[in-house]
Amino acid sequence: MTIRVLLVDDEPVARRGLRQRLRSEEDMAIVGECGDGIAAIAAIAELRPDLVFLDIQMPGLGGFDVIDAVGLERMPTVIFVTAFDQFAVRAFDVHALDYVLKPVDGERFHRALDRARRHIREPGDKTAERIAAALKDLGLGASRRWAKRLAVKSTGRVLLVELRDVDRIDAAGNYVEIRVGSKTHLLRETLTHLEARLDPERFARVSRASIVNIERVRELQPMFNGDFVVVLKDGSEVPGSRRYRESIDRFLG
Repeated sequence: MTIRVLLVDDEPVARRGLRQRLRSEEDMAIVGECGDGIAAIAAIAELRPDLVFLDIQMPGLGGFDVIDAVGLERMPTVIFVTAFDQFAVRAFDVHALDYVLKPVDGERFHRALDRARRHIREPGDKTAERIAAALKDLGLGASRRWAKRLAVKSTGRVLLVELRDVDRIDAAGNYVEIRVGSKTHLLRETLTHLEARLDPERFARVSRASIVNIERVRELQPMFNGDFVVVLKDGSEVPGSRRYRESIDRFLG
């Protein structure tokens, strides 16, 4: 199989070096290059690469910010690119994550590439779990466990939606509708899958079809047979099911 590769690094010379090394790999096809995190998020969504060489330290959004916005479960296989950081490298080694150091060493490059090939071709690969474990070891577990922003497509570009600004999220088939004030964004993800990425101290599931931002709740109106209606601060109403009553009662006392 041909492995589709995306290069993400803010240094053109670093991308050129990776590009030159990949030319001799017959099963590798470079499908894109990005010089910043926002472009990387858009390219991952648009190009759907199998493998990403991802620079950890970039101006603005770094490599871990890219993972945060895309979501661990939706990230392709990653080879991290980094200047020498003994602690980070040790965490990557412990959790069998692929990385190369700048300047890129040929032996290390091929070792990481061979391991990435195995990950890509291995059914049920656990890359997401390994990245999560490494982030925890690096002291990023608490801050990175819950997503802070979501990457959504909009008129041919990718927007970063800050979760603190979201009012509610509703299921819409294989998509979710993310409502921010008067705007609605569509994201191709199930509500249950997205819920696993949301901070439970900020968001509550109120029905099979809806999640609300607790900070946007104005009142709760009881209905027949234990069901309820959540009234948001903008006056909109979200039907709630008694099955999910406990999840919001703990916030409202």
